[in-house]
Amino acid sequence: MPAKPARRRAAPRHPLVLEGVVHITRQVHFNSAHRLYNPNRSLAWNQAKFGLCTNPHWHGHNYVLEVTVKGHPDPETGYIMDLSDLKRILHAAVVDKCDHRNLNDEVDFLRGTIPSTENLVIAFWREIAPHLPPRAKLHRVRLYETPRNFADFYGPETSP
Repeated sequence: MPAKPARRRAAPRHPLVLEGVVHITRQVHFNSAHRLYNPNRSLAWNQAKFGLCTNPHWHGHNYVLEVTVKGHPDPETGYIMDLSDLKRILHAAVVDKCDHRNLNDEVDFLRGTIPSTENLVIAFWREIAPHLPPRAKLHRVRLYETPRNFADFYGPETSP
């Protein structure tokens, strides 16, 4: 009796979209001026705390903003969200309001706030979060003031 030909096993079929939590990040840039100054304290105190950053004629930075969202990829697209949509949200919520502006005087959502990098990441979170689609949860806002100085904010639920 002749030997039966070997049957080829079908390769395992993978789903179109895999299950898991993924983090995606979009980076945008803007340039702004600011002054670090606490109006409740004396000029001497401000100069001692902030040094050159309290210059009454301002100083500027080339900021780099990174925003990370997390979620489960959509079963039809494989996306948490389209990164071009995230870019549009970041521009509308932050960049268009802050680029080539004085953060102390010209940005409504920062009025009355000392525009330190730490305060900026919190303020930017508040501006971005309401505009994200339900599938994408804001995970981190990172702001580079210089290539060596940056702040991260992981949201109010992680704060003490």
